[in-house]
This record gives sequence, structure tokens and C-alpha cells, in this order.
Amino acid sequence: MTSILFVCHGNICRSPMAEFAMKDLVRRAGLESRYHIESAATTAEELGNPVYPPARRVLASHGISCAGKTARRLTRADYDRFDLLVGMDAENLRDMRRLFDGDPQGKVRLLLSFAGRAGDIDDPWYTRDFDAAWRDVHAGCEGLLRETSEG
Repeated sequence: MTSILFVCHGNICRSPMAEFAMKDLVRRAGLESRYHIESAATTAEELGNPVYPPARRVLASHGISCAGKTARRLTRADYDRFDLLVGMDAENLRDMRRLFDGDPQGKVRLLLSFAGRAGDIDDPWYTRDFDAAWRDVHAGCEGLLRETSEG
């Protein structure tokens, strides 16, 4: 089983969008038994809060529910619990590597790297462009599924 943890700043926009987009892609591919997928925040700012309404609306517009999801914080133990820890931007990667004392097993990656692109997924909390965030998140998740389901 491949375990994936998506990570962003608050766990109310990008990382839950990635969590539920990936779960949907995995379900559609008939691979649910091969994956464990969650998401978390690098900060405590939004702990316990639900997915931000505009992010929920974007997911719903694609027929994806995120009901019951609340923000949780990344922990040091997550490094051992997950095969991949996938950040949305360089700041997320920096925060993860700081918490994990580096990345000795090469588990920390940027989501857009799976789409064959360099760079960050802009935080829609600031840009207000949840559709652009969705496009980037979905492209990254499609690439991640291709890469992890091979073999």
C-alpha cells in the first residue's frame, strides 16, 4: 500500500483539495485498496476547522465531497507513517524538512513535480483563484497516480 500525505500551510485549501482529488482519481482507477491518503498543515492556525468554503465549492463542482474533513497538524511521526509527503510550495517543503530533521529517505516532494513542472501551487487563500489552484492540484495528482501506480 502506498501512503501519501498532502501538506500545505493551514490544511483548509490546497492540501485537502489534493487529498480528495487523489482519492477520487484512485477510486475511479479502481485502486482504493492500494492507497492510504490524508492531508495536514505545517501550522496550527486552522486546527479543527473544516475545508474552506471556496475550496469545498470547487471540489463539489467536480462531484467530490470532503465532508467531515478538519484541519490537522503535521507531526514528526508522519515521516515514518507515510511513503510520500507532498507539499504544495517551497515553504511547505522547508517547514517539513525542518520538522523531520531533513529528508533522509527522500520522501518529501512538491506536488507540481509530478506534473513535470517546477514551482509552487499558489495559495488561493491569498490569490482568491481557487480554480487555478484546482487545475494545478489536479494535474499534480494525475501525475502522482501515474508514477505510483506503475509496476
